[in-house]
Amino acid sequence: MLEKQALTQIDGIIIYRNFVENLPYNRHLKPLTKEKRKLGILSEVLFWKQVRNKNFHNIDFDRQRIIGSYIVDFFVKALGLVVEIDGISHDFKQDYDMERTKFLESLGLKIFRITDFDVKQNLSLAMNDLENFIIEHYSS
Repeated sequence: MLEKQALTQIDGIIIYRNFVENLPYNRHLKPLTKEKRKLGILSEVLFWKQVRNKNFHNIDFDRQRIIGSYIVDFFVKALGLVVEIDGISHDFKQDYDMERTKFLESLGLKIFRITDFDVKQNLSLAMNDLENFIIEHYSS
């Protein structure tokens, strides 16, 4: 049996690694990821400032990561965690979002969704919600 490896601690609670290996990758999307980074969507930029350079509990986040034929907003490889910031455009894409979520979950990934509004209006609460999600899913 493999022993769990600790990644970090949040409020004294050990968070364990959960690598999901061999994720599918559509290399044709690479130019689009660069384009999306340059767009600088405000909520994504605000969130990125909180998590880049391992600022958030020493956890390494990737921005605009390709998984299969999708580009996710943020990805934590060490946890197998996708963070999606949902803006108004998602109001009319429920079927697409559901299909995308099913695909990502079928790979063993967990998805944390946060609204664009919450990131812009109450970032500290949003980050606290992310901490709680990570503790709930990766601490035991």
